[in-house]
Amino acid sequence: MSKQHTMIIGGGIVGCMTAMELINKGHRVTIVERNQIASQTSGESSWAGGGIIFPLLPWLYSEAVNTLTHNSADFYRSLSQQLEHETGFPSDFAQSGFLLLPKFDLDAAKTWCAQNQLSFQPVKAAAFGVQSPSGEDGLWLPTVCQIRPPYLMQGMRKWLEQHHVTMLEHTQLMPLEEMQELNEWQTTSGEKLSADQFVVTSGAWSFDLLKETSAKLNIKPMRGQILLYKPIKNLEQMVYREGFYMIPRLDGYLLAGSTLEDVGFDSGVTEDVREELRIKAEAIMPELKGQPIIKHWSGLRPGTPENLPTIGAHPTIKNLFLNTGHFRYGLTMAPASAKLIAAIISEEKPSIDATPYACAY
Repeated sequence: MSKQHTMIIGGGIVGCMTAMELINKGHRVTIVERNQIASQTSGESSWAGGGIIFPLLPWLYSEAVNTLTHNSADFYRSLSQQLEHETGFPSDFAQSGFLLLPKFDLDAAKTWCAQNQLSFQPVKAAAFGVQSPSGEDGLWLPTVCQIRPPYLMQGMRKWLEQHHVTMLEHTQLMPLEEMQELNEWQTTSGEKLSADQFVVTSGAWSFDLLKETSAKLNIKPMRGQILLYKPIKNLEQMVYREGFYMIPRLDGYLLAGSTLEDVGFDSGVTEDVREELRIKAEAIMPELKGQPIIKHWSGLRPGTPENLPTIGAHPTIKNLFLNTGHFRYGLTMAPASAKLIAAIISEEKPSIDATPYACAY
């Protein structure tokens, strides 16, 4: 019996993770990417993101969101070891811990952490070598982890190559029209690509591919800009304050970001945001004053209401599936959402309830 051929549309973190799950279930996989798979130009938010394996303020999110982020740190701990062993690429996985600075609902945070067996401790910011601009106490979450997305994706790409995934790069697809069944998808150059199933994992670009079908996708690009420093003395832990984070890398670099900008598909960077991020970084870490900004970049997140992705079969087109719209948490949700869509495609019983993620129409 020949293997089922599944074509994945989008080569960012969600697409690559979906490919890995399907390969492990015996599928033959092709990834189609408008730029380069597992690179800065594929799902831009995958490469550009900070790599915090935690949903920042989980007590504000629905159970459906937190279900997808649950246990992702343990998954990445194991995956990073596997990828380094099998491909030679390290992912820089690290249990850095997460210092949460006000303002936030401290009681709600402590209640959520206690209910979810997440270690926490009220602390003074000064004990961690940073300043709390409001002067109030923070909350220390010592078990929160990070990974370095570009390194992770290099390892994933190598693994996919080792498992004979077909990679069609610099290939753009035409928007789909409504139909009963999808057996082939036409590229903008006129080529027709055939498969048994198709999975859209195109992030911010998913809406344009499916807008002529009955699927009601509420996805739009949301730009985030990030700065990179290499301070003389780096932080030892990740720090978060009111939508702004700082992430120390193992090689001495420090990320500071990010923004949420509704500017369409404009992935440029701006001087006003550079200044805004610099001021926020220096308020927490005054030692950065006068230090050069090494790099300034952006990525486009697939913005969705309530951070809730769409995962499941297309409501009316047979053989078409979606795993898209993860907004800020593509990295954190990718393992669980890949397992879910792989189970649905393979007609297996999912380990979690798929209902909250079904595609509306």
